[in-house]
Amino acid sequence: MAEKSEYVRYRLDQSRESLQAAEACLQSGYLRSAVNRVYYACFYAVSALLLAEGFRSAKHTGVRSLFDRHWIKNGRLPIEMAHFYRDLFKYRHQGDYEDLISFAHDEVESWFEEARNFVRRVSEEVDKLQ
Repeated sequence: MAEKSEYVRYRLDQSRESLQAAEACLQSGYLRSAVNRVYYACFYAVSALLLAEGFRSAKHTGVRSLFDRHWIKNGRLPIEMAHFYRDLFKYRHQGDYEDLISFAHDEVESWFEEARNFVRRVSEEVDKLQ
């Protein structure tokens, strides 16, 4: 079985790759796909953070709940990060599963920039734990 740190690094790599894919989708005008990749960039980063502390969940809602409980409610990270992450989940779900959903390029570009900052901040926290 691989070391915990290998799983953590793998999740951070997935996060960075998802950001790169989001940027490519955004530049190509594939906005729903960009939203999906932006969300997953944050999801993988949060998963890495939780793994670094020994937490894991098989469900997206479980990852959000653990993030809120262990990083937001105790002030280790700002509550705005939890709000952004929750909103991204909602947008990703709409884009993936609801009909006739469209997103404005400017808003997706804004989410992409915020996700880059989110991933950077979470990665810094992971580095402190390693």
